[in-house]
Amino acid sequence: MAPGAEATRMSGRTPAPGRSCGMIFRSAVCEALGAPALAMATTFLAFGAAVQAAGIGLGWALAAAQLVYGMPGQMVLLAALGAPGGPLPAVLGAVAANARFLPMAVALAPWLGGRGAARFLALPFIAVTPWAMAMRRLPQMPVPERLTWFLGFALTSWTVAGLSTWLGFVIAPMLQGWVLAALLFVNPLYFGVILAGETRFAPARRAVLCGMAATPLVLLLPASWALLGAGLVGGTAAFLWSLRVEQR
Repeated sequence: MAPGAEATRMSGRTPAPGRSCGMIFRSAVCEALGAPALAMATTFLAFGAAVQAAGIGLGWALAAAQLVYGMPGQMVLLAALGAPGGPLPAVLGAVAANARFLPMAVALAPWLGGRGAARFLALPFIAVTPWAMAMRRLPQMPVPERLTWFLGFALTSWTVAGLSTWLGFVIAPMLQGWVLAALLFVNPLYFGVILAGETRFAPARRAVLCGMAATPLVLLLPASWALLGAGLVGGTAAFLWSLRVEQR
């Protein structure tokens, strides 16, 4: 094998043909344990600390982190525990806050490869960081390797989320409030960095511009629907813009 081809294979950017499932899975785990894991860990560490500060048990924190697995929905549940109305409004609020995962899953599913229903086993492990990395990496990979790679990356991210929640709960007394607030913003900031790297492509630039233009809607819409509504408006505008450009 030529030195350049060997370097490409080792970098993981273009998977070499004929790799075993174990090799693909391990490469995804290693990739997830870099900067993506750090971004996930800081956010979920802050969540664990916030749960402890609210006087709620560790079991609840882990269940919310691993089953809801979406920070807006988790924070809605946490805030709703101290509010009147019972569990139903809390659950509905969490569902609405995490409704963004539906279009994300629809966009990702065709790239996962696999046969039959196998690829749908990966969809519950979608979060912002695994989704963003998958949308960058999967189009470059051979179809037979995609599902294994995503499972390796996504399951690692999910595990990091649980462990970080536990750690945040344990060390909560050592953290000040402003530290927790700062940590919660690390993962969205990392997602923004990933997205910025894609702006060399015209469709991505349109998506970013339309998303920025739709951001003020977050201040106008109800809190439980603000993110979804702004994303729907901005994403639709970007899609129509791209469609018009392609038709010229």
